[in-house]
Amino acid sequence: MRFPTSPKSRIALFSSGIAGLGILAFLLVGPPQLLARSESPAFCASCHVMEEQHTAWSHAGAHRRIRCVDCHLPNGNHLLHYAWKSIDGLKDVVSFHSGMVPERITLSSHGAKVVQRNCIRCHTEAVSQMDTTRQCWGCHRQLRHRLTGVVAAR
Repeated sequence: MRFPTSPKSRIALFSSGIAGLGILAFLLVGPPQLLARSESPAFCASCHVMEEQHTAWSHAGAHRRIRCVDCHLPNGNHLLHYAWKSIDGLKDVVSFHSGMVPERITLSSHGAKVVQRNCIRCHTEAVSQMDTTRQCWGCHRQLRHRLTGVVAAR
């Protein structure tokens, strides 16, 4: 492939590249209303076969005041947050529309690390004297969407 040499061709190529980047940025970030809506728990439950998890979350005490993305996406770094939101969201859309949603939805190893970091981020003071290498939901089983009740004794 030859690079265009005429000034008009170069301007057209450059303009097309800028327009393409603009469209890509819009699709990745979208208008603010779309972005805000896509971070709501109702949005997560709408296309994701997560009705049972959404219902359990909505009855989960203090945690019902937070959003799915507060636990399930990296926080503190907007670039990572939106990159993983795009990756995970695309995987969810493909799974849902292809009919390949597993019977039992579980966290990936990456997802488990993100959730663990977010538990520690929100509960820093409470866990400051604890071993944070153990997964929080190992003891706090009721925080997994399907289960409710008091903290499990080990």
